[in-house]
Amino acid sequence: MASGSLDDLRRVIRRIETRRPKRPAAPPIEEVLGGELVDTGEGQLLVVRREFPLSYRHGRQPLGAAFETPLDLLSAVSRAATPVGDPRSLLFLDAETTGLAGGTGTYAFLIGAAWLEDDRLILAQHFMRDFDEEPALLAALRLLLERASAVVTFNGASFDLPLLETRFIMARRRWPAALPHLDLLGPSRRVWTSCFADCRLATLEREVIGVVRDDDIPGALIPALYFDFLRSRRAAPLGRVLAHNRDDILTLVGLLGWFVGALSARAEMTAAELGGLGRLWEPVDVERALACYRAALAAGLAGAPAQAVRLRLARWEKRLARWEAARSLWEAAMRHATFDPRPWEELAKFHEHRRRDFVTARAIVEDALGLAEATRAPLRTVDAFAHRLGRLQRRLALAGARPAEDRG
Repeated sequence: MASGSLDDLRRVIRRIETRRPKRPAAPPIEEVLGGELVDTGEGQLLVVRREFPLSYRHGRQPLGAAFETPLDLLSAVSRAATPVGDPRSLLFLDAETTGLAGGTGTYAFLIGAAWLEDDRLILAQHFMRDFDEEPALLAALRLLLERASAVVTFNGASFDLPLLETRFIMARRRWPAALPHLDLLGPSRRVWTSCFADCRLATLEREVIGVVRDDDIPGALIPALYFDFLRSRRAAPLGRVLAHNRDDILTLVGLLGWFVGALSARAEMTAAELGGLGRLWEPVDVERALACYRAALAAGLAGAPAQAVRLRLARWEKRLARWEAARSLWEAAMRHATFDPRPWEELAKFHEHRRRDFVTARAIVEDALGLAEATRAPLRTVDAFAHRLGRLQRRLALAGARPAEDRG
């Protein structure tokens, strides 16, 4: 073999035998994320724990407001299946998962929980470093659920709790099905549907609580970050995931505080929020609901939300046989910028059936029919007014044909 070839071979061998220096070991995850490894009795689990005084404000909302009054009223107006017990034993819960589809293949890898302890809010985030730590995660969650009077979530009825119940069942553990659950999504929709474009937690956090997050990670990207951690064991990117989860929980506490203040008349509300609060009260206390509707109109509620409030208020005044109040509301609703057949129909029925004033009823129906045709209202609306007009004309013709002494 030529000398040059031997030299080349020796160089190749030296390169193979030369080992790259090992990368320095990654710092422990508990050091990176600021937590500690906790033995749950079923294995270790990373727990990141923070404490907040009740005077701490998340945006405009002090955390302590969520615990200032009994919550039986809120559980009633939010139509909770089981009344909420002691507010000082509430458990606020939010989970980050490996996907949004749910089902048996979806895991909750991070469970954030908050509860009251003495005069401080404890916020603990439980993180499983791999799938084999799920028993430890479920054990930690079970202890929290056992001492809670109720669970508070946002959209937990549709996602978080069914997923966690599935994980408990898969692990052959009993899920506390009787534990009261207060899902704030439903009450939020009733109060703020007409106020904002949507009722996502991020929207309410910004508009109601007054918090704008900096560098927040979109929830849809969180599963990918967890899977990247499982592959690389790099924990630093998970800091944003924990921050997202922590802010969600603080917003949940603040949102409950807003509802507590609103129901006890301590919160300052916009006209639109007063109208929404009326919808929240309506199933359990009609007079309080009507007071909210009146307050919303008096505060200057305008446009489509005002029209909806007038018609809801008028419907109740009609049910309660307060006819003049109902009539006044229908007349105001008739002046809405966009043609709405409902107040015209109600006012026509009022004059026809209550006052027996067929002439006024016919004039209202004629005007309504003209507006319906001019605004190209649905054919069923035009037909309904045409049918009513024909009936009124027949009644007027019959009344005119009767002898005067019969009509007296």
